[in-house]
Amino acid sequence: MTQSTGHSASLDFAQPEPVDLSSGKYVKLWQGPQHPGITGNMSLELTLCGDEIVACKTHVGYLHRGFEKLMERRTFIQNFTVVCRIAVPEPTFNEYLYAVAIEELSGIEVPERATWLRTMNLELMRLASFLMWIGGQSGAFGQYTVPNWTLAYRDYVLDLFEEMTGARIYHMYIVPGGVRAGLPDGFEEHAREIMKGAEKLLDQIERVMFNNVVFKARSKGLGVITPDMVDPYGIVGPNARACGAARDLRKDEPYLAYGELDFEVITGSDSDAYERAYLRLQETRQSISLIRQCLDRTPTDGPFQAAMPNVLHWKIPAGETYVKAECTRGEYGYYMVTDGTEFVRRVHVRGPSYTHAIAVMERLAVGTNIADIAGLMVSLHTYPPEIER
Repeated sequence: MTQSTGHSASLDFAQPEPVDLSSGKYVKLWQGPQHPGITGNMSLELTLCGDEIVACKTHVGYLHRGFEKLMERRTFIQNFTVVCRIAVPEPTFNEYLYAVAIEELSGIEVPERATWLRTMNLELMRLASFLMWIGGQSGAFGQYTVPNWTLAYRDYVLDLFEEMTGARIYHMYIVPGGVRAGLPDGFEEHAREIMKGAEKLLDQIERVMFNNVVFKARSKGLGVITPDMVDPYGIVGPNARACGAARDLRKDEPYLAYGELDFEVITGSDSDAYERAYLRLQETRQSISLIRQCLDRTPTDGPFQAAMPNVLHWKIPAGETYVKAECTRGEYGYYMVTDGTEFVRRVHVRGPSYTHAIAVMERLAVGTNIADIAGLMVSLHTYPPEIER
C-alpha cells in the first residue's frame, strides 16, 4: 500500500474566487449553530449555485468554555473534574492523557493491573463513541431506524461504565498513578454478554444500513479524501485509514497494553463517506475483540494505583511533555507545561476535529449537494466541542 509523504502538485490550497451575490445566480445559506448535534455546534457559511455548494467557510467559537485557561487556576487533582467535560462523547481520552502527562512529568510508574484496566476503559469508550457515530451517520441521510438501535444499545455500554467507574458519562476513573478501583463482582460476565449482543447488532446494521440502496446512493462518492491530502491536511484516524494510510497510534507507537493485544490496522481504498462508515463499523467490531482480550488478561489482584503524594498540596517538577492516544477520530494529544508550583502552567488540547471540521470540511464541501452537507460533516466524525475547548 502506497502512502503519500508530501504535497502533490495537483493539491490546490487556493481560496475559491469570490462570487457576486448581486448577480442573482448565487445565494448564501448558514447551517448551524442552532442545532445541538454534531452538525450544529458550529456554523457553515455556504454559498450555493442552485443546489450545489460553490464555497464553504467554517465558523467556530459558539461553544468556547475556556477549559485550558480554567486548568491554570486549579490544582492538578481539581482539573480531573474539568478535562472529562471537553468532549462529551469521549471523556475518557481526556482523563487518560491528562493523567499520563502528569505521570511523565512526575516520574510515576503505573501498576500493571491499572494499565490493563485503562486499556479496557479506553476501548469501551471507543465502542460507545462508534455506536453513537454510526447512528448519526445513518440519521444524517434520513434513515432513523439505525440511530434508535445504536443509541439504545450504547446505553448498555454506559451501564458497564457505571459498574466499572460509578458514572455513566463523566467517569473520572483514570487518575494519576492508575485508576480508582478494580472491576466489581459480576462485571466480566455482564461485559461479555453486552459484547455478544453488540456483535449481533452490528450484523443487523450492516444488512440494514450498508446494503441499503439509498445509503449507498447518497454516501458513495461523497467527500472523497485522496492519499495526497493526508499529510498536507493533517488527516488522521479512520478518515486517513479509509484511503489506505495504515496509521494507528495503538500499533505505530504502542501505549498501555496495546503492544500485547492481537489486532491489525484496518484500512480501506477509497475514502468517501461510504468507505469511512464501513471502516468505522469494522473498527467497532475490533473494539469488541480488544475488550474481550482485556477481560481475558486483566490481572484480578495486585495494586491498581501507585503510591501518591498528598494531591491537595502536589507540586510537580518544572518540565513539559506531549502525550497522545488513538481516539475514534484519530490522534488526540495533550501538551503540558509545569513550573514546579501547585498549578499547571499551560495545557493545550489538540483533537483531530480541528483539522477535519475546518480545513478538510471547507475543501470537501465544494461541489457537494446541499442535501448531503450534514452527511458529509458527520462522515468526518467531527466534534465541535473538541475544537472549542
